[in-house]
Amino acid sequence: MTEACVILDIGGVLEFTPDTGWVQRWEERLELPRGTVNARMHDVWWAGSVGSIGERDVREQAAARLGLDAPQVDAFMADLWEEYLGTPNDELIAFLRGLRGRCRLGILSNSFVGARERETSLYRFDELVERIVYSHEIGIEKPDPRAFGAVCDAMGVRPEDCLFVDDVTVHVEAARATGMQAHLFEDNARTIARIAAHLDAAVRPVRARVPGGPVRD
Repeated sequence: MTEACVILDIGGVLEFTPDTGWVQRWEERLELPRGTVNARMHDVWWAGSVGSIGERDVREQAAARLGLDAPQVDAFMADLWEEYLGTPNDELIAFLRGLRGRCRLGILSNSFVGARERETSLYRFDELVERIVYSHEIGIEKPDPRAFGAVCDAMGVRPEDCLFVDDVTVHVEAARATGMQAHLFEDNARTIARIAAHLDAAVRPVRARVPGGPVRD
């Protein structure tokens, strides 16, 4: 019997994070051409996702690059986090809570500085799983294979014993390339069924065959 492990993404899986249009609203408010905010902030977004800058740096860069005063920076960052954090996928989260004791649970997320504190406060993911590996804390984003290695190392599990769940195809393919099983999240029903099948396979008795004889259990 193997020790089954399920590792999940956050955005688009444990959280629903639809586009709120906040960037476009700021461009309209600041009378900037469409695409200006992300063009000016591109390297800041990247640096925040791999933890090479802190939250204060993000705020300072937003002020300098977009011409925001202090109250505007507060509002800008509040809008960013509102979209980033989305709403919880309550059905899947409830299912995972019911798996305690049946398997190992972890999270691997491409993230942004400040995500752990906010997601812990809102959703208590730290109580749902054993380990949360954030890109801004390890300095590596999916689909880099080192990200998948990092979460396996953090949990002390073998890639082949893990089912990885993500809503991005390239991340799913990258997980498979490292030896993990992987599932593309499209809806809760199929994801829950795939996790259940993974657990069933892990606990199914190994059947030994005697050469020339019948199978015995």
